[in-house]
Amino acid sequence: MAKYEKAAEALRDEIRAGHPQAGERLPAETVLAERFRVSLPTIRQALGVLQAEGLIERRHGRGTYVREPRHLVARTNERHQWEKDRARQSLAEREKTGATERDTGLQVDDLVFSAVYDEVPANADLAAALGVREGEPLVRRSYQTRYRQEDFPFNVATSYLVRALVTANPRLLDDAEEPWPGGTQSQLHTVGIELDRVEERVTARPPSAEEAEVLGLHPGVSVLVLRKSCVDTEGRVVEVSDVILPGDRTEMVFVTPLERW
Repeated sequence: MAKYEKAAEALRDEIRAGHPQAGERLPAETVLAERFRVSLPTIRQALGVLQAEGLIERRHGRGTYVREPRHLVARTNERHQWEKDRARQSLAEREKTGATERDTGLQVDDLVFSAVYDEVPANADLAAALGVREGEPLVRRSYQTRYRQEDFPFNVATSYLVRALVTANPRLLDDAEEPWPGGTQSQLHTVGIELDRVEERVTARPPSAEEAEVLGLHPGVSVLVLRKSCVDTEGRVVEVSDVILPGDRTEMVFVTPLERW
């Protein structure tokens, strides 16, 4: 193991043990270099590793600090049945909590939510995913939700609906109606659409510059790319969502019930 890796490992273990704690300043680089008996370039390389892992942050002119951990999101596949069960519940019941609150353990008042709707023609990718012709009008819905005490959203989500499927309820074309109690499945329920299944595909990649800025990602942190397809009881794909999730604060949980012998 290289010298910088040994120093990084020792500092990592200390941070995870709570010494120093989140928000505390690390000793000066010269002090750390003397402690580990390495050169300044070596200790800077070790700190660079920890910064890439999201454990520390460098504040210009102030030093290096243990990073305050951002709120973890545990996204489980059980959320979809939970959302479907709520679609036929009363408005009062649906208003109590949403999927983000379920995934984070936060309350409605803890969150800052934004939604922007517009209309776009289906490109080749979306036309194939939704089973429509290229150019078919789609309702594009862009969502961001963040913890009120943090500056960056939990993810960046873009949802696409076939406009012709939802025009029966004009409220589904208006972003002023957001946040909709009960989420997308409740919205679809208003136009007689029941989901049969939800298919999700997850890949990972480095973020684009825009994604890194919007999500507040440190160098070296990857994003998870989730493509969600909602299929109704008639076999139609009625919604496609692309969700960009930060790899440093997202946990994907898959629970698969197994039939008994």
